[in-house]
Amino acid sequence: MIKSMTGFGRSEAGTEERKITVELKSVNHRYCEISLKAPKKLGFFDTTIRSRLTKYISRGKVDVFVTYTDLTEGKICVTYNEELAKDYYKNLMRIRDEFQLDDDIRVSTIARMPEVLSLEEQTVDDEELFSLMEQAVDAAAEQFVESRIAEGAHLAADLEIKLKTMLELVDTIEKRMPEIVSEYRTKLTDKISELLGDTKLDAGLVATEIAIMADRICVDEETVRLRAHINSTIDTLEKGDSIGRKLDFIAQEMNREANTILSKANDLTVSNLAIDLKTEIEKIREQIQNIE
Repeated sequence: MIKSMTGFGRSEAGTEERKITVELKSVNHRYCEISLKAPKKLGFFDTTIRSRLTKYISRGKVDVFVTYTDLTEGKICVTYNEELAKDYYKNLMRIRDEFQLDDDIRVSTIARMPEVLSLEEQTVDDEELFSLMEQAVDAAAEQFVESRIAEGAHLAADLEIKLKTMLELVDTIEKRMPEIVSEYRTKLTDKISELLGDTKLDAGLVATEIAIMADRICVDEETVRLRAHINSTIDTLEKGDSIGRKLDFIAQEMNREANTILSKANDLTVSNLAIDLKTEIEKIREQIQNIE
C-alpha cells in the first residue's frame, strides 16, 4: 500500500458553544513541510498540531487551515465588585455625616462608581479547547491519509503498467541482439567476398572481427541490471509504506542503464527501443515524485 503526496482532509469538532474546523491540503515535496494558519486564540496549539500531524505524514508540503467559531451569545458578562461597592458606600456615608447632607444615596449611585460593575469576556476552558483540537486534527488527518492511499493506489496501478512495458522492451532488445550479430556476419562475409572475388575467405579473421563487433555492442549486463531494477521497483511497490525516496533512486539507476544501451546501439531498432525505455523511465520518475 503506497501513499500519494497529494491529499485532502477536513473535519469539525465542537459543542453548542464553540467549533473548531481543521482542513489539510498537500502537494509533493522532498521533505515534510507543514504550513499552519490558525487564529491567535489557538496559537498556543501550534506545536501540538504539528506534532500530531507528523504521526500521519512523513513527506509532502502540507497546508493546514484551522478556524475557530464561538457560538455563545453571552460571551460578555457583568461582574460585581462587592468589596469595592462597600468601600464606596462607607465613604459616602462619611461625607454625608461630615457635611450634614441629605441622604440621597441610591443603588444607581453605587453602581455608577468606577469598577463596581464591569464587563468581562467569559474565559474559555483550555482543556475543552485542547480536546476539540485533538478531535478535529485527528479526524482530518485520518481522512487526509485515506485520500492519499486512494491516490496512491492509482499511482501504483499506472506504474505497474509502465514497468511491464519496460520489461517487454528489454525482452525485445535481448532478442534483437543475436539478430544484429547474424546480420553483421552476413554483411561482412558478402563484403569481403565482393572485394576478394574467388579468393578463399579467412574464416578465423572473419570470426575475430565478428567477435570484436559483438563485444562492442553487447548490452547483456545492462539488460540484466535493468531487469533487476524493474523487478525491484515492482517488489517495492507491493511492500508499500514510505518508499518514494527509494523508488526515485532506483529510477535513476534504470535511466543510467538505458543510457548505456542507447550509447552502445549501432542498430536503429535497438536505438528506438532504448529511446522508448528512456521515455517510460521519465514517465515513471514523474509519477514517483508524487509518492510519499
